[in-house]
Amino acid sequence: MTNKESMKSKTLYGPFTQLLTLEGLPLHGPIADEELQVQSQKGILVEDGLIKEIGDFESLIQNHSEVKLFKSNKTNWVALPGFVDCHTHICWGGTRVNDYALRVAGKSYLEIAASGGGIMDTVVATRKAGNEELISGILDRVNQHIRRGITTIEVKSGYGLNHEDEIKMLECIEVASTQTPATLIPTFLGAHIKPKDFGGSPKDYLSFLLDVVAPEIQKKNLANRADIFVEEGAFGLEESCWYAEAMMKQGFEMTMHVDQFHSGGSNLANELGCVSADHLEYTDEEGIQGFQNSETVAVALPGASLGLGMNFTPARKLLDINACLAIATDWNPGSAPMGDLITQASILGASEKLSIAETLAGITVRGAHALRLNGGTISIGKEARFTIFETDDFRNIFYRQGQLQPVYTIIGTSTYQNN
Repeated sequence: MTNKESMKSKTLYGPFTQLLTLEGLPLHGPIADEELQVQSQKGILVEDGLIKEIGDFESLIQNHSEVKLFKSNKTNWVALPGFVDCHTHICWGGTRVNDYALRVAGKSYLEIAASGGGIMDTVVATRKAGNEELISGILDRVNQHIRRGITTIEVKSGYGLNHEDEIKMLECIEVASTQTPATLIPTFLGAHIKPKDFGGSPKDYLSFLLDVVAPEIQKKNLANRADIFVEEGAFGLEESCWYAEAMMKQGFEMTMHVDQFHSGGSNLANELGCVSADHLEYTDEEGIQGFQNSETVAVALPGASLGLGMNFTPARKLLDINACLAIATDWNPGSAPMGDLITQASILGASEKLSIAETLAGITVRGAHALRLNGGTISIGKEARFTIFETDDFRNIFYRQGQLQPVYTIIGTSTYQNN
C-alpha cells in the first residue's frame, strides 16, 4: 500500500438489516414491490466520500483492516438512497399564514390571489429581504430536508419578478449551494405570474424575461432550467408555448407548472418535450394519455393538494399508461408550507393506491430523472448519498407516514444525525 493510499479516509457503514440500492428500477410505468431487491447484512464502504464497495459486512471488515466503523449497535438499520425533491420554492421572504387562514375559512387560492394576496405577498417580502436573510432561509430549509433524508433539492426563483430580484434570488441559491453538501438545482421561474408593477401585457413581460433577464442568467451561469406557470391568472397556453420554445432555443431546459386548477397545460408540456410537467391535479383523460411513454416526467405535488384541500394528481392512472411519475413537495410559503416529503408521498400512495416501490421510485430515481440527473441509487463509484433508518423493515417508513425519521443522512464525507 502506498502512503497516498494509506491516507485515504475509509468508513464502513452497517451492517444493514436491509439495504436497497434501487439500481435497475424502470423509469416508466408500474413497479411491484417484488421488483425491489432487498439485501441483508450488507455494508457500504465509503472512501473519501465515494462508494468504494457494497458487500457482506463481515467480509468487508476482514478485507479492510484500516477502516473506520460506522456500526449499528444491537439495532436494526435500513439503508436507502438519499431522497430527491425535484420541485421546491424554498427561497422566499415573509410568510403567508394569512392566506392559509383565508383558505380554511372558505376562500379559494385564485380568489385570494385576485384580491391581492397569494404570490404577490411573497414577492413583496422577498424583494425587501436582504441576501443574508434569503440565504439563511434556504439553508435552514435545506438542513430540515437533509435530516429527513433528502440530499438533492431543486430550488426555484419566481418571487422576485423583476430583473434585479430574480437575479438576486438565483445568486442567493448559488451561494447557499456552496454552504451545504446537499445538491441544489436552480430553476428560473421569472414566469410565475406577471407582477402588478409591470406596465405591459403578459406577453410583454415574457419578452422582457427573454430579452433582459435570461441572457444575464446564462452569462452568470446561474441556471440552465426554466419554468412557467400555465394557469388562469398566470399565463395562457399560446403565450406559454411561445415563451417555452424561445427559452429552449436559448439553451434552457423547460419544465412547467400545469393543470393545477384547469386542464390543458400538460398537453402543451408533452408536445414541447419539457423535462417535466408538475402539479397535474386537474389533468383530464386526454392529458393523462399524453404521458403514455413520454419522456416528460409527471411530477405529483401532494403538499399542494394538502395545503389547498384539493384532489391529488391522478398518479395511479399515470403509472398505468406507462408514465414516469415523480413525487415532490412543492415546498413554498403559500400553497404547500409543510415541506415533508415522506409524509406527503405516503399520503399520496395511500390515496392513489401506489405500491411502496412506486412511491419510493418517485422520490429517488424518478425524481432524479425529472432533473435529468443520474441519481437516486446507491452505486459503486458514485458519491455516498444514503439515509439510514432504525427499523427492521423499510416499509415501516411509509407505513408510519413520516413519523419514522432517519437516524443518519450521509452525503459524501458529511454525516447528519437526526436528534
